Amino acid sequence: MIGYKLFKQRKDGSIGPLFINARQRIEIGVEYPYEAHERKGFAFRPGWHICSKPFAPHLSKKNRVWAKVEFSFMDTIKRPESQGGIWYLGKTIKVLEIFNPNF
Repeated sequence: MIGYKLFKQRKDGSIGPLFINARQRIEIGVEYPYEAHERKGFAFRPGWHICSKPFAPHLSKKNRVWAKVEFSFMDTIKRPESQGGIWYLGKTIKVLEIFNPNF
């Protein structure tokens, strides 16, 4: 499946997850399996969190970039539209391209 994921972009240009396992570095074209990490203050939802469209105003901030990703589907989570609407949970993820939509 194809979806969209928001990543933080570090000063060196590398990208990684926003909150959970935030030290991980993600490279374009490499497939990554999800790792189950618990973090205080966050709901435990194992899997890569992927949006159906590049839209999540509550998370869109400076030094964050959207990526078009390919993923293996695991589950769907319904969230408010202000939080991006439909989220998917993926078993694996592969970044296809990085971009910044004008939303």
